[in-house]
Amino acid sequence: MPRSLRFTAPLAMIACAVSLSLSGQSDYNANQLRVKKFFADRQQQALDEPFVGIATSDGIQPGLFPIEATGVTTQPMVDAADTFLAALSPAQQLRTVFAVDDTEWRRWCNVDNGIYIRQGVPLKELHGTVRDAARNLMRTTLSAKGLALADAIRKTDETLRELNQSDLEYDEELYFFTVMGLPSTTEPWGWQLDGHHLIINTFVLGDQVVMTPTFLGGEPIHTTTGKHAGNHILQDEQNQGLALMQSLTPEQQTAATLAPEKTHNDNQAEAFKDNVIVDYAGVRVATFTPAQKARLLDLIGLYIHNQAEGHARVRMAEIETHLDDTWFGWVGAATDDAVFYYRIHSPVVLIEFDHQTPVGTHMINERGRITRDHIHTVIRTPNGNDYGKDLLRQHLEAHPH
Repeated sequence: MPRSLRFTAPLAMIACAVSLSLSGQSDYNANQLRVKKFFADRQQQALDEPFVGIATSDGIQPGLFPIEATGVTTQPMVDAADTFLAALSPAQQLRTVFAVDDTEWRRWCNVDNGIYIRQGVPLKELHGTVRDAARNLMRTTLSAKGLALADAIRKTDETLRELNQSDLEYDEELYFFTVMGLPSTTEPWGWQLDGHHLIINTFVLGDQVVMTPTFLGGEPIHTTTGKHAGNHILQDEQNQGLALMQSLTPEQQTAATLAPEKTHNDNQAEAFKDNVIVDYAGVRVATFTPAQKARLLDLIGLYIHNQAEGHARVRMAEIETHLDDTWFGWVGAATDDAVFYYRIHSPVVLIEFDHQTPVGTHMINERGRITRDHIHTVIRTPNGNDYGKDLLRQHLEAHPH
């Protein structure tokens, strides 16, 4: 693998070039071009802001993420990444490898491929041992549960392809790999998977791993027809979130409720929101009973245990340390069939779950009406450590390059 790493051109420039090349094609929808430019412009505006991290109105809380040994090896992930990079052709390597501090980390977006240009190499063009190596990189980073969820999310995109009869927007193979830095057990590096409803950012420094931002979602949630009939996703995250809300006392439910009706999409920390201000809101977990706290930790664990077991255990311990300073917020009703949004927010984690309006299933779900058939979830590390940025800052200060 060559030691020199390339940098990417601004996405808006790439989108402009693609738009010009496609503008003469009679079968290309002009509205898609406008939407593509809209997302490119939004991303560039976000990248023009230096990374700070998600914070409250009081600003970044420092000193939360020390560089320290966890005792959980990252060697299998390093070996898998080395094997993956070595299996790529030189041309694929040039498209896939970026500097460890490249803005490529922040170039991700949940939307479909018809309106967003992604970097790196997609699963679709990987075959044989190269594809096996890519899968092994996922396998060493994720738990068995997390890998199964990632596969199930990709299957929802195939279902959207069937429902919409579209090969341009939707495809279970159009999920793109990039690697930042060079795999190492001592130097910082990481990798990203970017695609519709599935984004995984994994930063590695020594034996520390930061797997945020992570976006996990899908539509339709329950697949009833086609190639992947029977596929379903994110039901435990939905049902256990509702069960937690229903377990609260009336006073706690009142405190938790940010809005009594769910009328629109509510996620605050999706793409292009690396520096968004999100204040603590809802009910403070310090008021929870031990049983309620245990329910909350089980709910958090559904998200964190998508990561490989040892590193998930380290992350859960970090979150539990700040449990009394955690807040639980809710939008919508809490009836058994309700649509809703919830947020779990502490100094070291931000988790959002959101029922959304239909996009790709408008032919079977009422347009504009919030549905349980379209879910977005986001997991973030606030206070400056998304993408391991705070760890990287400390490392570079101690070891100037």
